[in-house]
Amino acid sequence: MPTPSRRAQLIALATAALVVAATAIAGVALNRAGVPLHADAAPLFGFLNPHVGPGTPLAVALAIAVVVWGPPLASRLAWRGLLAASYAAALAWTVSLALVDGWRAGITERLTDWTEYLHDVPRVHDIPAMIDEFTQHVLAGQPGSWTVHVSGHPPGALLVYTWLDRLGLGSGTWASVVTLLVGALAAVAVPVTVRALHDERAARAVVPFVVLFPGAVWMGVSADGLFTGVTTTAIALLALRRALPSLLGGVLLGSALFLSYGLTLVAVIALAVVLVHRSWRSLLIAGFGASLVVAAFAAFGFWWLDGYHLVIQRYHQGEFAQRPYAYWVFGNLGALLLSAGPLTAAALPLATSPPPTTTRNTAVIRTPKTAVFRTRITGVIRTTRNTAVIGSGSVLIFVCGAVIRQAGSVRFRLEGDHRDRRRHDSIAG
Repeated sequence: MPTPSRRAQLIALATAALVVAATAIAGVALNRAGVPLHADAAPLFGFLNPHVGPGTPLAVALAIAVVVWGPPLASRLAWRGLLAASYAAALAWTVSLALVDGWRAGITERLTDWTEYLHDVPRVHDIPAMIDEFTQHVLAGQPGSWTVHVSGHPPGALLVYTWLDRLGLGSGTWASVVTLLVGALAAVAVPVTVRALHDERAARAVVPFVVLFPGAVWMGVSADGLFTGVTTTAIALLALRRALPSLLGGVLLGSALFLSYGLTLVAVIALAVVLVHRSWRSLLIAGFGASLVVAAFAAFGFWWLDGYHLVIQRYHQGEFAQRPYAYWVFGNLGALLLSAGPLTAAALPLATSPPPTTTRNTAVIRTPKTAVFRTRITGVIRTTRNTAVIGSGSVLIFVCGAVIRQAGSVRFRLEGDHRDRRRHDSIAG
């Protein structure tokens, strides 16, 4: 007979499965009825197009290797060597998923679409002037309007890719490579955070899970990878509770505010990190660092709240504003469960229970005052902006809740086929 704890996990898992199924079935029904969901694969924003590509065998092989050899290696390697291996493996995992569409479509051209940041980089002749006049080009229907992603975010992301262009790294290939390299920092930042908040044993156990993080499908390749790397690194620096790392973490958190409006939610995670050890000194130092970034953008003429209010107006200018709010309240939850893995819900009942005894075949991660997470996902899934690819074979992937997911999107979504982007003159992030 299942124990009360196991019974609660099964109930939570069944509930999560029902939520995902309900949002998917409701999405199909509403799309057939002509309701403007603007998401053909609701609750995901994309198109279902299963196929294999050059990256498929790489992803499957890497997943099997991490599941089989990851835990023992994570327990034996020296700490710095483990972090290096975690970074390399996470980068390989993300790249292999991107390569399901091939090098050209999966990486080189991913950031060159007309809706992307690179589209507007050639327009930036004077960086200070761009920042000062940024809000003048947010609204649609006027000469010189920014493209979809640029108008839907603060100027920070455009500034990053403009700097890359000034350094001679402005091609789609270089922009994607840099984005991938930054995104993979999460595989270092998360173990560092867990070690600082709890202990090294837990940090080592989390490494195989963060390497095979399902959210990598959003990081390879999109600016979400950039957002993930910046925010997780900021949290890790803050968790170290030392003056200089706290200052640098604050600067990165302040920079995150100007990468995506939705990244304000990371402040909740930052505050939780501070509360774990009641490190008020670190909070003050980080707050000072963040204020430096805010002050710098303000000095150049961009005020965050002005941009945010204009983004709301821009959203309502487009047809996406017609989407039924009642559906997306639950649709977003279904999308979250799909992106993190529905079985993640099985961890929730453990949040208030004592940590279970670990065995050689079970990895348990416990972060102070949070929860113990133990879950698994079967299958290798590649969901790109215009595809959903199911890799051949079944691979058991354990995803632990200690992974600090980026919160850069207000709505978890996948972008649809490029051919249909002519209708996307609105934003959802």
